[in-house]
Amino acid sequence: MDGQLLLALLLLLLGASGLRGQGPGGPEEEPLEEEKVPEEDGILVLNQRNLGLALRAHRTLLVQFYAPWCGHCKALAPEYSKAAALLAAESAEARLAKVDGPAEAELTKEFAVTEYPTLKFFRDGNRTHPEEYTGPKEADGMAEWLRRRVGPSAMRLADAEGAQALIDSRDVVVIGFFRDRQDEDVATFLALAQDALDMTFGLTDQPKLFEKFGVAKDTIVLFKKFDEGRADFPVDEELGLDQGDLSRFLLTHSMHLVTEFNSQTSPKIFAARILNHLLLFVNQTLAEHRELLEGFGEAAPPFRGQVLFVVVDVGASNAHVLQYFGLKAEEAPALRLINMETTKKYAPVGGGPLTAAAVATFCHAVLSGQVKPYLLSQDVPPDWDRRPVKTLVGKNFEQVAFDETKNVFVKFYAPWCTHCKAMAAAWEALAEKYKDHEDIVIAELDATANELEAFPVHGFPTLKYFPAGPGRKVIEYKSTRDVETFSKFLDNGGELPAEEPTEEPTAPFPDTPANASAEPKEEL
Repeated sequence: MDGQLLLALLLLLLGASGLRGQGPGGPEEEPLEEEKVPEEDGILVLNQRNLGLALRAHRTLLVQFYAPWCGHCKALAPEYSKAAALLAAESAEARLAKVDGPAEAELTKEFAVTEYPTLKFFRDGNRTHPEEYTGPKEADGMAEWLRRRVGPSAMRLADAEGAQALIDSRDVVVIGFFRDRQDEDVATFLALAQDALDMTFGLTDQPKLFEKFGVAKDTIVLFKKFDEGRADFPVDEELGLDQGDLSRFLLTHSMHLVTEFNSQTSPKIFAARILNHLLLFVNQTLAEHRELLEGFGEAAPPFRGQVLFVVVDVGASNAHVLQYFGLKAEEAPALRLINMETTKKYAPVGGGPLTAAAVATFCHAVLSGQVKPYLLSQDVPPDWDRRPVKTLVGKNFEQVAFDETKNVFVKFYAPWCTHCKAMAAAWEALAEKYKDHEDIVIAELDATANELEAFPVHGFPTLKYFPAGPGRKVIEYKSTRDVETFSKFLDNGGELPAEEPTEEPTAPFPDTPANASAEPKEEL
């Protein structure tokens, strides 16, 4: 029989006997339906098994690594879901996802996650080099950050009508005028636009738009509906466009000449990278105080980029700012200048009305070094030395700490500091233990209300020991904060036996005009 005919007959018999689908290795496996990635509130829930599937299915993916116990993650969760909803409503290509870090140890190790929450942005399925998310932690900001990575970060403008419509649409609009859209300066401009989420960006290479807006060469123009109305940043023809320089320019010129300090504006004030801040403290409920604002604003234009003019309403929730400058609300109106780098504070010498001329004169005097900084100090309490723990302030610190007949152990603290509160009992017990030692003084100083030029305090509590004798010696204590270890330190003349425990963590400064708070995260 023909071989082919025999094979066909055999296959027919196999089918008739119900053995279809079997082969040498047993029954063939039916193709499995591809696994679907589960979702919660519009957020993809990822794990080691399905991450690859999600990366193949979605060209752009923002992934949050979280821990169920993390307070910052819990605070982020509703904003994260809201951002997902915003993007879904507009059928955006970007998706949001999350990974339970403690439950997915392999993934946290693969992506070097060391704190929660950590957000990483994946593009085109690239698993090896995700971008760290550094944008806002609120829904609108997260959604906009993703939009600018999925689509163009700047709108291409082809005609005058489109350009004018864009300028009219927002308070601040930035348009890049480039003769050649393929120039590398354009890439620099677009990269900056990806992260400058509080501004709207446009881009054009049309000669007619250069002419309409009076632009002669490659230039970035910031249009605004306040103050000067416009600011130009020409591109250096030899060096090209520097992203850092452009970023500083846009930040400086996108701010009002005079900014009122509040919870919404304070992040931008701290981010402005202008070293000198001039603060006018007024009570805005009083007409005579409001009248000062006009002169304050008149003095501002020549100092743009050099001095940031800020109004602080003492009638609002700004008690922490007043305290930082050693002011009381009833002392308003008052003018103060602070250098953000040195944290030195300056006040006008003498009285006189706060006119535009007086404000300008004060600024020039500080910038030229004609005004000496002032240091905060409380008045010396009449009972400062009656308790076992002596109370120091700026005005009596030198006299007590550098008394050559005494060994003085000082705690520099902040009233709100939890670490300071935790060691308060030990400090009181230490003072009680040594109260009869005439050559040992246990003291404390509120470093938020008293400043010492020679001893800047960068964390709380800070402990310093001033041994008796000449030379103004200072020893910083960096060991365990308990009575036993303190006593060893004192009994050994400011030294500890070897291998004492290391220093406990200190609390950071509060969010003040000189100290902006960092983004909170929780470590693994």
